Amino acid sequence: MADNKLKLQGFNNLTKTLSFNIYDICYAKTEKHQKEYIEYIDEVYNAERLTQILTDVSNIIGANILNIAHQDYDPQGASVTMLISEEPVLQPDLVRSATTESPGPLPDAVVAHLDKSHITVHTYPEMHPDNGISTFRADIDVSTCGKISPLKALNYLIHALESDIVTIDYRVRGFTRDINGDKLFIDHNIDSIQNFLSEDTRERYRMVDVNVYQENIFHTKMLLKEFDLDNYLFGTGVDELDPEEQEIIWERVEREMHEIFYGRNIKRGNRSEIED
Repeated sequence: MADNKLKLQGFNNLTKTLSFNIYDICYAKTEKHQKEYIEYIDEVYNAERLTQILTDVSNIIGANILNIAHQDYDPQGASVTMLISEEPVLQPDLVRSATTESPGPLPDAVVAHLDKSHITVHTYPEMHPDNGISTFRADIDVSTCGKISPLKALNYLIHALESDIVTIDYRVRGFTRDINGDKLFIDHNIDSIQNFLSEDTRERYRMVDVNVYQENIFHTKMLLKEFDLDNYLFGTGVDELDPEEQEIIWERVEREMHEIFYGRNIKRGNRSEIED
């Protein structure tokens, strides 16, 4: 059987950086419910739980954790930073697929190899005091050097966090050399970040790509396809609202989601701007 491994001169110096942003949207009718939502988010995504999520990410991509710094903030939000380093390969069959354009594992699987780098997460809960909309954002950055791409952590992150909108940026920086001295500016094939997502994820989200292939820059935006208003109400049920109020709330939630997805403000009441 032919040896298909890339022959390099020395260490693989390519830096692969994944920036993963998720947004969770909610409607909280009263000031009391708005404060309770922020408190709920702060509890669910506190520094301790975020540390566990990043630990799981480290396990998925085969990292050895060197140092952890974490902090909860007042009045809200949390941050975690991990320094990580290479550890021995544990599952060679998964290592072989680490740089192929295919979905990464879900939380119950662990893959193989990572060189020294870092993982960070920051959270940003916020609310609109007048129209009841509350938005939670989490920013996660995974930066690796070596063979494996941090894209293999995407499936776990999307399943571990409640995500209405997801924006993903992936970039390969620097270069490494092969044994002939020629520079390699990327060491794996990639046409789209979407190809690293599981089928169930691709079915649940509407996706848009903006890629700059010649610069090894890849960008994917994701918007949940199907919405159930009851899933976006905090402290109130759909049955407690009359049809007119349901319509008003749904328009606010839908506009919030489309504004974040498209990156621009949409005029109130202009439904034509948020039609697919």
